Amino acid sequence: MLNETFIIDIDEALRRRNNDALFVDVRSPDEFADGTIPGAINVPILTNEQRAEIGTLFKNDGPDAARQRGMHLVSPKIPQLIEQIIQQRRSPRQSIIVFCWRGGLRSRAMTAFLQLAGYPAFQLRGGHKVFRRHVLDFFEHGSWARMLVLRGLTGVGKTRILQQMDQAGLPVVDLEGLANHRGSAFGGVGLGNQPSQKNFEALLWDRLQSVDKQGWALTEGESRHIGRLLLPLRFYQSLQTETTLWLETSMDNRVRIILEDYTVDELPKDAFVQPIESIKCRLGKEETEQMLDLLHRKQWHQLISELMIKYYDPLYRHTRPDDRIEISIDPFAKDQSELKQAVDRILATENNVLNGSAVKE
Repeated sequence: MLNETFIIDIDEALRRRNNDALFVDVRSPDEFADGTIPGAINVPILTNEQRAEIGTLFKNDGPDAARQRGMHLVSPKIPQLIEQIIQQRRSPRQSIIVFCWRGGLRSRAMTAFLQLAGYPAFQLRGGHKVFRRHVLDFFEHGSWARMLVLRGLTGVGKTRILQQMDQAGLPVVDLEGLANHRGSAFGGVGLGNQPSQKNFEALLWDRLQSVDKQGWALTEGESRHIGRLLLPLRFYQSLQTETTLWLETSMDNRVRIILEDYTVDELPKDAFVQPIESIKCRLGKEETEQMLDLLHRKQWHQLISELMIKYYDPLYRHTRPDDRIEISIDPFAKDQSELKQAVDRILATENNVLNGSAVKE
């Protein structure tokens, strides 16, 4: 039985996380991929296959048989598992917080092994389940910084602008970056897999923790869906009432942005076929066939222009709210002075709002 001194609650664990504790998720790789604490490393006590085997044994033969089989599988790996964790520490004084799904046998055993080896290890009471509840409670009842929302037609360069603002030291919440998706029918092309919904929400929670709740941050306007992921409802609703900075630039700039962001010459043409066919219901059969013909002939500039004019602009023009601040930008400029000046004006004229809570209860 692990000494209670070495079992900590979620609030204490997150406080230690802010002080650079190493979080260790000892669940299987599949469990880790489904959802974890941002920044945690995965040192699985059991493989995916071994976990399935133990689960079947527990169901058929009971907990004692499952526990004995687990000990048989894990015992030979204990030195290797400890070494794997220790190699990830950034300093000898860095504490280690171990968790599994519910704060059960797996994290208890690994914490005890680390303690016996002389390392400052602690078990998270309630495991990942209690952290998941913490994130859900935050989005249901918590508060976060006020958002200044960048909106504009497709290709205006919102994500590029956010990255520039981030590099300039302004607080930024890059939703598409967290979701690994560009937020459109073509948004996943060339980007690889999106995180799980649980991990996306955890990453967004983590980013919002880094911004002073009494302050502000720049973000981009999105539909609630970003690829297959959903923004937490209350957070999404809050964005609809925030100040909109509507970005405008030329069609040539918008096409150039798309060409650069999608690196079209480096991707197979087939990667774009399914996204084009997926919007056939809006384009119609004839227009879709014309788009596919442009694709096969690699007429990229014309294809993107046609998609803007015939699909994206009609679809997203409604996102331009009546109450907005319009800013003409050059998305390729290194110094986004007009945008920075607009932000400064908002901060100066609405200081009384910015000093209050961003989310109205």
